[in-house]
Amino acid sequence: MAEYRIGVLGATGAVGQKFIHLLRNHPWFRVTALGASERSAGKTYRKATNWVESTEMPEDIANITVSTCDPSKMDVDFVFSGMDSGVATEIERAYAEAGIPVISNARNYRQHETVPLMVAEVNPDHAELIGCQQFDPEGDGFIVTNPNCVCIPLVMALKPLYDAYGVEEVIVTSMQAVSGAGYPGVPSLDILGNILPYISGEEDKIGVEPLKLLGQLNGGKVEFATFPIQATAVRVPVIDGHLLSVTARLAKKPKDLDELKQVVRSWKNPIADLNLPSSPAQPLRLYDDFRYPQPRHQSLAENGMQVGMGRLRMSNVLDVAFTALGHNTIRGAAGCSILNAELLHAKGYLKS
Repeated sequence: MAEYRIGVLGATGAVGQKFIHLLRNHPWFRVTALGASERSAGKTYRKATNWVESTEMPEDIANITVSTCDPSKMDVDFVFSGMDSGVATEIERAYAEAGIPVISNARNYRQHETVPLMVAEVNPDHAELIGCQQFDPEGDGFIVTNPNCVCIPLVMALKPLYDAYGVEEVIVTSMQAVSGAGYPGVPSLDILGNILPYISGEEDKIGVEPLKLLGQLNGGKVEFATFPIQATAVRVPVIDGHLLSVTARLAKKPKDLDELKQVVRSWKNPIADLNLPSSPAQPLRLYDDFRYPQPRHQSLAENGMQVGMGRLRMSNVLDVAFTALGHNTIRGAAGCSILNAELLHAKGYLKS
């Protein structure tokens, strides 16, 4: 198996650290370059970073000298981007134009018409949009994004229902962990013993990104799904794991709850046969016990890459209601990007 030399952009931040944590001992990807701000450039990663991961900083990474996020300073096959959205647009474009693929967790290019917004198990065919991009005349440089950390468990739970019945409208309340705010995140006096009923910018992303993810690829463009989503995003005093409460109206009506359960459990993962290193054996698990899933107990299932679905029931208001859980910094961020990169390797889009 080919080994790729990887750069991580925004390497000192919380998402950058999660990339480094998840990439340790990866069978295909080896981190060889780290990019961050001018403030960190020139220092070793150990000195530049306030390491907040629960495992020790990998020794081989600790001694890498951090550079600025400049493609001319990185000899890599592709980069993962964990950059803040305030600086990501021009930097990610510069890498793509320099012939270096960018697998990004940032939101900046998610709605670009030729940039795939991907969850590998939901819309792997959207990778074909890469062929429509014009960042690099040679076609080597491109950008692929993953969605917001709420949208990933939402679309993975909706996907079986969308395929079987169609979806006409969705109401979702996301109860979001404090790690989703980065580091140092939410002040303790705001969140301890409290719930914050609004998260700036979240509800707009939840309202539009699933429509691209569930859209159909047609003639080099994505025809978005058209159902409305009413989203409420709140911050809760949980460290990791976003829990969603979802109610949906379906285009076709299920016969009963047993049929609904069978539809979810019989959904086929379209990338199961690719044997990708980060791909969970069971990407979507439906719990019969209404106590589950819970952030404390199930968010790390399958190394944090499984989405849990529970409390599936017929709705008294619309048609169906359920909860969904995803680990926000693994499945909902760096882990999704890594799985996307593995898929791009399998499809032949990456070169070592």
